[in-house]
Amino acid sequence: MSEKNMKENLQSFAVKKVLDYMEGDLDKNLPKLLEWADKFDKENLYASQRKVFHDILEHPDNNWYQMIKSLWTDIDPEVRKVFFENFIVNAALVGSSRQKKSKEEYGCNIPWAILMDPTSACNLHCTGCWAAEYGDKLNMSYETLDGIINQGTELGTYMYIYSGGEPLVRKKDIIRLCEAHPDCMFLAFTNGTLIDEAFADEMLRVKNFVPAISVEGFEEATDFRRGKGTYQAVMRAMDLLHQKKLPFGASCCYTSKNVDSISSESYIDHLVLKGAKFAWFFHYMPVGNEAVTDLLPTPEQREIMYHKIREYRDSKPIFTIDFQNDGEFVGGCIAGGRNYLHINANGDIEPCAFIHYSDSNIHEKTLLEAYQSPLFMAYKEGQPFNNNHLRPCPMLENPECLRSMVQRSGAHSTDMESPESAEHLCGKCVPYAENWIATADKLWSCSGNCAGCGAGKQ
Repeated sequence: MSEKNMKENLQSFAVKKVLDYMEGDLDKNLPKLLEWADKFDKENLYASQRKVFHDILEHPDNNWYQMIKSLWTDIDPEVRKVFFENFIVNAALVGSSRQKKSKEEYGCNIPWAILMDPTSACNLHCTGCWAAEYGDKLNMSYETLDGIINQGTELGTYMYIYSGGEPLVRKKDIIRLCEAHPDCMFLAFTNGTLIDEAFADEMLRVKNFVPAISVEGFEEATDFRRGKGTYQAVMRAMDLLHQKKLPFGASCCYTSKNVDSISSESYIDHLVLKGAKFAWFFHYMPVGNEAVTDLLPTPEQREIMYHKIREYRDSKPIFTIDFQNDGEFVGGCIAGGRNYLHINANGDIEPCAFIHYSDSNIHEKTLLEAYQSPLFMAYKEGQPFNNNHLRPCPMLENPECLRSMVQRSGAHSTDMESPESAEHLCGKCVPYAENWIATADKLWSCSGNCAGCGAGKQ
């Protein structure tokens, strides 16, 4: 056994023992766990995270402590144990250490998570979704998906996320991959309509799969974008998962048409009541030749989301994430392998789920070769694309950056039905980018105490 593997095994063993300890009196044992974490994190890799948890434990009546406790009351004990081991031990501790070494050795980005599409097929046809344009023509084989995971874990990636199409069209293969890689954590962005009791029982069996169910607010807003009857199907799926004590979250795309619904307190309370443990908010992106720019939120609407998500983080027992407005917490753009990347159902390795350009394909290159490709290296060299991390994206807020990277790297459009030039896509984003500058700069410069703001740099 190599020195590296021995160290990783010792770390894993120690953390697993601590997790076993947490199965006792949570109120009594959590403070002791943090004391251990403080001693263990000798390189201060997780200093900010540890501070957050210390602050939470000092105020046990707050929403965060209530959410943590709900993981013990609402989640099956064996599922919870596997989740903590795979997410905290493998993806966070062992994975981060291995990623750091890989980055230093190979001089390129190594992602924390890989987002991949098992298929382009979908049982819905949602307005503004690029996947709907591909139809059911594209699929990655089980062997290809398995190979991606094998390559990824070797470099330190233990978190794998499925999108599509609708990934649960490939239910059997997804469960098979969970079985083949019990040390990895799997999540899927799913419309939820294919979750039935048999699949929920399979989730209970493998224990390392978590769905993020797409919902756009209440019934009217969800069905407007996803089709009549979708909302009720989603509610049935959530009820089933909650009944089975399985963890799940919500995936919410906010547009100019649903901001009021999706940002409302009643909507967040509804997700909490249904049993969701996290809610991931995505800004609508005008990807694809036929994508409508009318769905882009206005600066005023985006600012509403900025404030609302932060408000709910201080008041609701659910973990909320805003993919666009939370750039300040992750140092700007996380794509291009810096924290994650996307592999579509054709095998094209893309910097981001919203950036459909590539100079590498998994059928022709290894993951490492793709990470060292001109496009991914351009990302590495360009990040952050803006010193204001509320303007993180090289497409939406800095379209000149994406246009330049695609041109310099020789990357091509990966849309097989209707290839979209970078000029066309970036051109659609220029007015939005210009209109957002004033609001973004105001929020970024805010100290967090100014009147009318209430939230600034954290």
